[in-house]
Amino acid sequence: MTQLPTLRVTIDADTELWTTEERDIPEIFALTDANRPYLRRWLPWVDGTHSIEDTAAFVRTLQVQRAGNLGFGCVIRYKGQIAGTISYHPINWTNRSVEIGYWLGESFQGKGLMTKACKAMAAYAFDELHLNKVEIRCATGNTQSCAIPQRLGFTFEGVVRQGEWLYDHYVDLKLFGMLASEWRTLS
Repeated sequence: MTQLPTLRVTIDADTELWTTEERDIPEIFALTDANRPYLRRWLPWVDGTHSIEDTAAFVRTLQVQRAGNLGFGCVIRYKGQIAGTISYHPINWTNRSVEIGYWLGESFQGKGLMTKACKAMAAYAFDELHLNKVEIRCATGNTQSCAIPQRLGFTFEGVVRQGEWLYDHYVDLKLFGMLASEWRTLS
């Protein structure tokens, strides 16, 4: 099993992925707080993030996952600012698979940042961790999020009916998957 590293990936001149660290907590919380109505539309954790301590708990969860070799999260830095986060939900080493979760602040949308970040995380999963499958799940109505795996050549595998509780109702999730063998033909 591969030991998970501290990651710092330069995607382009303006964009980098850095493993999430404690020093990032104030900026992540400020971005969350400033984008609360925008993020709440599709993300079920926003109302539970009331304080910087809640963001610290999230970062500690990522650190525990990394220490346990189960995944890690990164901040997406754009022109020196944190634009959002992207992470592996716990890696399933038995099945050699992982799901990627992500979000961006509203002012960072439309720049291709998340497509580039997802591509980098998928490449790392296949090329460095030697996983067999990467999945991305998006609410069916979240067309911007669903466009990302489609742009990257992921296969639409179906809909997980009522797959996520979003405050006062369930939302269906589109499931997209990429296999290592498919990734190699796209690279």
